[in-house]
Amino acid sequence: MKKMYDKIMESVEYIENKVDLNPKIGIILGSGLGNLINGMEDKKYINYNEIPNCPQTTVEGHEGRLVYGTINGVTVLAMQGRFHYYEGYTMKEVVYPVFVMKYLGVEKLIVTNSCGGINTSFKPGTLMIINDFINLFGDNPLIGINDKRFGPRFPDMTEPYKLDLIDKAKKTANKIGVEYTEGVYAGFMGPYYETAAEIRSIGGQGADAVGMSTVPETIAANYLGIDVLGISCITNMATGIQKQKHSHERVVEIANKASEDFCSWVTKIIEEIG
Repeated sequence: MKKMYDKIMESVEYIENKVDLNPKIGIILGSGLGNLINGMEDKKYINYNEIPNCPQTTVEGHEGRLVYGTINGVTVLAMQGRFHYYEGYTMKEVVYPVFVMKYLGVEKLIVTNSCGGINTSFKPGTLMIINDFINLFGDNPLIGINDKRFGPRFPDMTEPYKLDLIDKAKKTANKIGVEYTEGVYAGFMGPYYETAAEIRSIGGQGADAVGMSTVPETIAANYLGIDVLGISCITNMATGIQKQKHSHERVVEIANKASEDFCSWVTKIIEEIG
């Protein structure tokens, strides 16, 4: 059986033979937030199903491909579609592309998602800078024998989302007039929308928003020494706060409506940190 390091090197070698670029910035795009790709120039696509050892996406709103290109002259590598624990993947499979990004040269990672709002000052369409996370998955991608080539046995999580990147994101938003808030993101296993009792419990733990992704990728990136910026799009208020029932179609709809501000903001952030 191949070890994870060997699998990653196979994936990296395949991608490097396809694309001659050296991106320092990676982006993971959440449900309905793939429109950022439209603003990229000199795009090159690699479908996940072409890449050796790479999982495949199964969720609507996730295209399932890597996209190389430039944004305002900065070379970036974007995941147009991510993997979720609830799809049946192991945690190491969920974060596999983050490891690949590391060995492709990525030093900074922008992680985005669509999620539910717990903080009652939020509303659908709110953009939230993530300043911390709560792991409610009952699992994490670092469990198992540690390979020191990747990172330390016990990585520090004092600053899971880099304060200097958060500061630049705030200044950029203020400069271009994009409204935002910030808060704590709770990662929930899914794949169902939480009950009202669960939301009361999660809110009591200090979470401002809840979703089914992002935390595993953040853990892996910190472990690998990649600086992370997290941005959520609040697409619905959580169960017990909003009256109507939830649907994935509604999540994608609201994310698409918020995508103009989101794309403008992330584009400018990339220009600032590239």
